Amino acid sequence: MAEKTFKVTSESGIHARPATVLVQAASKYNSDIQLEYNGKSVNLKSIMGVMSLGIGQGAEVKIVAEGSDETEAIATLTEIMANEGLGE
Repeated sequence: MAEKTFKVTSESGIHARPATVLVQAASKYNSDIQLEYNGKSVNLKSIMGVMSLGIGQGAEVKIVAEGSDETEAIATLTEIMANEGLGE
């Protein structure tokens, strides 16, 4: 299992457009990838799941991947969080 915690820095939080980018990236991997926030965990391959969390600026989220390509998945998603200005 690989995981990484981020603090959301984007003023608008994780809204529709960046959530779509994250979901599309996560969907390319075979691993089970979860997004955890506020005691809830959703499949990061589900746009509805991600949007249901209502993640705002300053939130702390954790991405957890488990499977054959978990390390690559976390690396890619970490890059997207930084490049999209979502979190660090």
